[in-house]
Amino acid sequence: MDTKVLYVTAVLIAAVSGGYYYYSGKGNKLDANAAQSMTYSAEGIHVLQTDEKGDLHLRATVDHLEQDLKKETATLVNLNASMYENNQVNSTFYAKQANGYDDNEKVVLKGQVKATKLGEQGQMVFLTDELTSYPKRQVLETTHQVTVTAPNASFISQGLNANLSTGEYEFTHIRGKYVPN
Repeated sequence: MDTKVLYVTAVLIAAVSGGYYYYSGKGNKLDANAAQSMTYSAEGIHVLQTDEKGDLHLRATVDHLEQDLKKETATLVNLNASMYENNQVNSTFYAKQANGYDDNEKVVLKGQVKATKLGEQGQMVFLTDELTSYPKRQVLETTHQVTVTAPNASFISQGLNANLSTGEYEFTHIRGKYVPN
């Protein structure tokens, strides 16, 4: 049998079943307000996201997700994400827990946080216990202690403000070693 015939048959069966269910009165419409207060959860998530050109933008795995539609919050357990630029990994993030706010405009990473920025001179690794990210603006910040390891330096900072799109990093109260190339 042709697959086109199977698709058309499946759509017709679904339409007839849905119509019967809807008009028979056995199905109750969901209240829009009730739907907004629902909390969803999922296990073992794998995400691939592309940009407007169809190029790979983000790849992530999460062990557990809980999302509250009314509060526009999300909690992710064991987040492991890679961000891409020109189909090449340019930064990675790991955290035991991530909390997203305002539909993930702000994401707070907590617990064994590791952020890696890959560059022409090598990789810069940030280790901390809490890091706040603003994904759309590509900004990272924290007031917690950050251990930074780069190809020509390693140091500890008592805070970080970073703009990943411009490559500007601001550290507070630095203690460490710098060895120029």
